Amino acid sequence: MPLSNRKGKITFIVLVAGLLFITALATLKSKPERNKRPTPPLLMVEVIDAAPQALKPSVLSQGTVAPKREIDLVSQVAGRVVSVSDHYANGSFFRSSDKLIELESDDYRFAVVRAKAQVAKAEEQVALEKGRSRQAKREWRDLGDQTANALFLREPQLAAAKAALESARADLAKANLDLSRTSIKAPFQGRIRETYVDLGQYITPGTRIAKIYSTDVVEIRLPLTDRQAALVDLPVNFEDSETAIYPTVTLRTRVAGQTHEWQGKIVRTDASIDIQSRMTYAVAEVQNPFKEDPDSNRPPLSIGLFVEAEIAGRELENAIELPKQILYRGNEVLVLNDNNEVSFQTLTLVQSDADSVVATNLTPGTRIVGTRIALPVPGMQVATGASTTADNSDAETGDLL
Repeated sequence: MPLSNRKGKITFIVLVAGLLFITALATLKSKPERNKRPTPPLLMVEVIDAAPQALKPSVLSQGTVAPKREIDLVSQVAGRVVSVSDHYANGSFFRSSDKLIELESDDYRFAVVRAKAQVAKAEEQVALEKGRSRQAKREWRDLGDQTANALFLREPQLAAAKAALESARADLAKANLDLSRTSIKAPFQGRIRETYVDLGQYITPGTRIAKIYSTDVVEIRLPLTDRQAALVDLPVNFEDSETAIYPTVTLRTRVAGQTHEWQGKIVRTDASIDIQSRMTYAVAEVQNPFKEDPDSNRPPLSIGLFVEAEIAGRELENAIELPKQILYRGNEVLVLNDNNEVSFQTLTLVQSDADSVVATNLTPGTRIVGTRIALPVPGMQVATGASTTADNSDAETGDLL
């Protein structure tokens, strides 16, 4: 037998033996026991029982302090500035009785003297005409005629003399008024923002003396969105100007690392909505902003100060405050049915801040999932833990959506 045939037979025998061995192993191998897969436990969640009630949220805004009244103080007469007050300087405070500038008054005193002379002359002429009129009446009576014309009785002459006297007195009053205007005062208590003239300068009528503003009241324009404006009882009707009830506002700012507060009221709104930002501007007023507070080291509410405002809103019926973290897609929450199966419910949000939201369309007793679920699927069943009730008693929410 050739050597090649012998090697082929041996190879064939080895392959057959290996196949038989593998088949035996596969046949005789014990099968693994099938264990029943355990049911995963249900996700444990907290439940919030909705209990809507009356809620009075606050609205947040911000603005810059500005004077309520700011004018250019101008001169009504001409003259040279002969003296200025110590209060006449940029940033100085003044009272309405303080004389800020004194103009040279000699010319006006001379005008008063001349006007007095004209009054005396007119009074003399009136006295003469009265005497002449009485004399004419006596003469006409002596003639025995009961009728006499007005010209003979000098009635027109007497009327002209009286009119001349009134004109002379008016000239005297005008001269005294011009003399008084050489002492320039402000019409209110305030502060000087900027001065324009100084000692020795000659000014004419209409010359600007200084830019001043009142310090008894300041105002802050607060921008509000349409949703914010809907939450505040803004005085936007004509009848509101006759009422004394206006929304209160608390102003806050940080000065030297400390937060200070002032109380004010919303007294009016701008005449129209801003056409660019579509905002409604509410105007808050604060009385006596520069008055010192003896109980604290609060600084004055200076012009130009940037402040944050918290406006008291109107009372909302059937409102509820919820944690913002349980919202899905901005305005949805998970609610439970009787079988503890979840489903989405859309909320009507009226206000929101970084931590909470206020909604108004939840039915009392609705069970809300108070635990954030990573991938919620409608219909999934959950296990419930302790239930809590949404409490609105301390609700002071902030910015609107």
